[in-house]
Amino acid sequence: MRILLVEDERKLLESLSYLLKKNGYLVDTAQDGETGIEKASSGMYEVLILDRMLPGMDGVSLLREIRSMGLDTPVIFLTARDNAEDRVEGLDAGADDYLIKPFFADELLARLRALTRRKTKTMVGDCLQTANLLFYPLRCEVFKDSTSIHLTTKESQLLELLMINQGQVITKERIMEKVWGYNSEIEINNVDLYIHYLRKKLATDCIRTVRGVGYFLKDDKQYVSATAL
Repeated sequence: MRILLVEDERKLLESLSYLLKKNGYLVDTAQDGETGIEKASSGMYEVLILDRMLPGMDGVSLLREIRSMGLDTPVIFLTARDNAEDRVEGLDAGADDYLIKPFFADELLARLRALTRRKTKTMVGDCLQTANLLFYPLRCEVFKDSTSIHLTTKESQLLELLMINQGQVITKERIMEKVWGYNSEIEINNVDLYIHYLRKKLATDCIRTVRGVGYFLKDDKQYVSATAL
């Protein structure tokens, strides 16, 4: 899982980054609101951890900007301000959880696990559906017009990423990171190859190419309507 940590206090940033990496998370960091919004808007993070007080752009403004972009990435607010008005403002801006400084490391890790479980149930559940595709990620199985199609693990991860982000262009770099991992030595052309595999297995044109950028999943019915105009 990849996390964006936005915190302006260097010592806390370094200690939290170390803690998260030690517990198996991939961590990117930012120390101001502008850098935070730039990184968060990439859509490549499963969870955002935001400090409330940041230079340039405060955490609440940053969060509102993220939500205005349509990003529903789970967010944990870190703050030293422990009053009801501040908590309400943060939650109304789109925060999923609040952690008051100082806090125990185990509490942060527990809340991250809880957010991950909640996000998985919301976005994945038992199946994903679009047009005439019914996809069961945990079984690596797709049903198209009642016909069962079995996928490899990588094909399944790729299709899940496309379906969860249906209609949004996903860069090849993000696909590489999500499916093969940040430190993978696989060449980026592998993305094109697996897109080809998926199109062939699913016998569909709903996986669309944005030349030089990446791919997105378009509903079969929408595609037919668009080409008919």
